[in-house]
Amino acid sequence: MRKLTISLLLTIIAAANTYAQVGEYRSELAFGVNAGATMTTVNFQPKVPQDQFIGKTAGLTLRYTGEKYFNSICAIVAELNMAEMGWKESILTPEDQPVMRVDADEPERYERKLTYLQVPVFARLGWGRERQGFQFFFQVGPQVGFLQKEQTTKNFEIANRNSYDRTSQIIAQDTMDVENRMDYGIAAGLGLEFSHRKVGHFLLEGRYYYGLGNLYGNSKRDYFAISNMQSIVIKLSYLFDISRTKNSKIK
Repeated sequence: MRKLTISLLLTIIAAANTYAQVGEYRSELAFGVNAGATMTTVNFQPKVPQDQFIGKTAGLTLRYTGEKYFNSICAIVAELNMAEMGWKESILTPEDQPVMRVDADEPERYERKLTYLQVPVFARLGWGRERQGFQFFFQVGPQVGFLQKEQTTKNFEIANRNSYDRTSQIIAQDTMDVENRMDYGIAAGLGLEFSHRKVGHFLLEGRYYYGLGNLYGNSKRDYFAISNMQSIVIKLSYLFDISRTKNSKIK
């Protein structure tokens, strides 16, 4: 799976380089900011029932547009983001009712927030207007993240949890700190961009991230065989042009 993913990315990048040699030349640089929301789950094996963890993301975006090949506008995009990921446990009885705290009349709640410094790099293809109007785009590439902080939110004491009424008795993750502080994976997104010659570029994107690394060790002596993250990201970005190609044919 990893070899196939890496081969796919190399093929995309190689294709982008080839386009730059035979397509309509561009040399445009844009810079800006981005912000949005993340919706994350962790693929634990053994399985841990979860709801989506909702977090925030914000950062900087740099885009270099190299050429236009037929109708495809080819670019490389890099970001530097702070993003909140993690997991939120779904602590239910077999009848899908909340598990009540043993010392209070309220449901038990547990979530772990993981704050990452993320660096995604994308090969991007766009179709539409470059200077004035709308452009649809697709981008895909690798992403690496470095854990900056982890924070647990719960309303019960670990030693005094209601362990009898839970659907799942997998609770080891509640007391385990993240072992692998570097996360890596593949991200892909679809979006719509509106460009204005004088104001800049406004982008709306939906993105999916699939982690290839695990939060915890996955050897035979470790508790979890798999503990990788998956996340959906909804993001707004604003870019302004630093340099633009002087070509009156570009619309």
